[in-house]
Amino acid sequence: MVKRFLFVAVLGTVLIQQWACKKEDADPGDAVMELSIPVGFPYPNIPSDNLPTQNRIDLGKMLFFDPILSRDSTVACGSCHLPEHKMTDVLALSTGIDSQKTIRNAMTILNVAYQPYLFWDGGVPTLEQQVLAPISNPHEMDYDVNLVVERLKKHAVYPDMFQKAYDQEPTVYSFTRAIACYERTLFTGKSRYDRFLYDKDSSALTPSELNGKSIFFGERGECFHCHGEYNFTDYSFRNNGLYEIYTDSGRARITLDPHDNGKFKVPSLRNVALTPPYMHDGSIATLEAVVEHYNSGGKANPNKSGLIKPLGLTESEKKDLVNFLKALTDE
Repeated sequence: MVKRFLFVAVLGTVLIQQWACKKEDADPGDAVMELSIPVGFPYPNIPSDNLPTQNRIDLGKMLFFDPILSRDSTVACGSCHLPEHKMTDVLALSTGIDSQKTIRNAMTILNVAYQPYLFWDGGVPTLEQQVLAPISNPHEMDYDVNLVVERLKKHAVYPDMFQKAYDQEPTVYSFTRAIACYERTLFTGKSRYDRFLYDKDSSALTPSELNGKSIFFGERGECFHCHGEYNFTDYSFRNNGLYEIYTDSGRARITLDPHDNGKFKVPSLRNVALTPPYMHDGSIATLEAVVEHYNSGGKANPNKSGLIKPLGLTESEKKDLVNFLKALTDE
């Protein structure tokens, strides 16, 4: 009986020591984190198999800015989504591998955690799947995701980072999730307009901007129908009368429905003053020209949204509207 008691006591001591050791060795980077989101924004939906941890975010950030994902290691995700330009590249059409031009303007990926689908045509349903498209696109990264994985396995640092983040070697599953995990940390929502709205700071907007706000959210400008709520987009697909004949079919490329020809996802207007040029093809250079386009009612197209019609804004009203849009810049 005494021997059995001593055995149990010793075993209990060993287990306690092992538990204490594991607790002491636990990596704080494995802990699930709460994302820091702007005031007035809902908490985003996050897949249960890709909850944010510091190890996953660090890995995703490193991958995002590493050209290792492209065929000749010259183009990274961060080549077209630059922090200094609010995660755009301020080019009409982005530049991919071998200095090729892509077919569309690079949208900002700030607040991408709220996007229900990705790209101008909504062709990808999840953020985890999004990165597969530019990697395989011959005008962007022009590479095979399986070859990307082989590169990552041979890398000096990545294998250990993948083990810490996802308890596995580099795989397509884990590298796409790591990038998505990092992208979900990219928020914007601290503009003067937010200060006016959420902090109740009546001095945050000038009289011109306040008048522009009234135009934007009123029937005078009609802007709020598509660019409402906290992210200034309803994520719908609209034909805004940019062309009489579209060379890019837009949403119809995905749905094969001719009624979707020339329809593109409504972009967020946050930081819009810092992310020219505008439209899916970067064909409008300035905010003033954008406002003039909508004020004119756009060009005739059978799929043009019924919301796009001549507004009759005065020169002063157009200036006020532009000034309000500039107040959406994150400070």
